[in-house]
Amino acid sequence: MPIYEYEAASPDQACPKCRRPFEVIQNLRDKPVRTCPDCGQPVKRIISWCRAAVMETPDEYSNTMRRIRNFESEGMWSHAAELSDKEASKTKDSSLKTRALDNYKKAGYDPKTLDKHAKSDDL
Repeated sequence: MPIYEYEAASPDQACPKCRRPFEVIQNLRDKPVRTCPDCGQPVKRIISWCRAAVMETPDEYSNTMRRIRNFESEGMWSHAAELSDKEASKTKDSSLKTRALDNYKKAGYDPKTLDKHAKSDDL
């Protein structure tokens, strides 16, 4: 069910509840609220600010992830590892660091040097 916001049509005659926007959960078929439930003064429906949490991924990060996937699909493990490692250092993403280490192993790098690399203080 949608949440609608209302506020007093005349703020100078409003009570504390309708002087500021207040929310009402209503069915889509319900008629809009015409009066304040507390003081009975006329109210109007207002356009709400969107409060949804939308996480957008920057284009640069998306492009980098696509390049990493392409390198991996082509078996270019050292290229994928290097790019993953660089991005992990920049973004402090520990899962990307793990992905870089896995790609280094697939590329044939010595596991002893990778252990030192994995324990770096970058992340």
